[in-house]
Amino acid sequence: MKKNLLFLFALTVLLFSCKSNTEKETETQENTEAVAEMYDVKGDDFEDKGLNSSSDLLAAYEKMNVGDTLEMKVKAKVNSVCQKKGCWMRLDLGEQESFVRFKDYGFFMPKDLAGSEVLVNGYAFVEETSVDDLKHFAEDAGKSQEEIDAITEPELSYNFLSTGVLIPQEESN
Repeated sequence: MKKNLLFLFALTVLLFSCKSNTEKETETQENTEAVAEMYDVKGDDFEDKGLNSSSDLLAAYEKMNVGDTLEMKVKAKVNSVCQKKGCWMRLDLGEQESFVRFKDYGFFMPKDLAGSEVLVNGYAFVEETSVDDLKHFAEDAGKSQEEIDAITEPELSYNFLSTGVLIPQEESN
């Protein structure tokens, strides 16, 4: 009798845990479908809730040291995009910019995205950017040779490694 009760209890627990997982999977699928209807998804999709503003991101950067990393979701305006491949973009933070690269070089932005607002998920960090890298990025941005040659010092930069970007549908058309 005890074995039957124990078996019945274990079976009940198993059934309820399976139902709970199914509900979570359904909710995740519904969120993914809603995101796909509203946004052009680049990289990994993510929920458009709990977003930080560009001023929140700037405030976070100002508190960080070289080597610090902070996971964030941000809504910000795009200042510029790599004109060769769309392999990076710069986000407007008001008085500063955040240089955004994409995880594993796995996705790219439309080259005409400047001026649009996007949602970006990933990791903010501060690093020192070398002169060679600064010149490379200036070349990718279509800067003149004179502007490229004027780069002679490394600089601290606010960077972001994005795992996903959501572009509102009206922006991506």
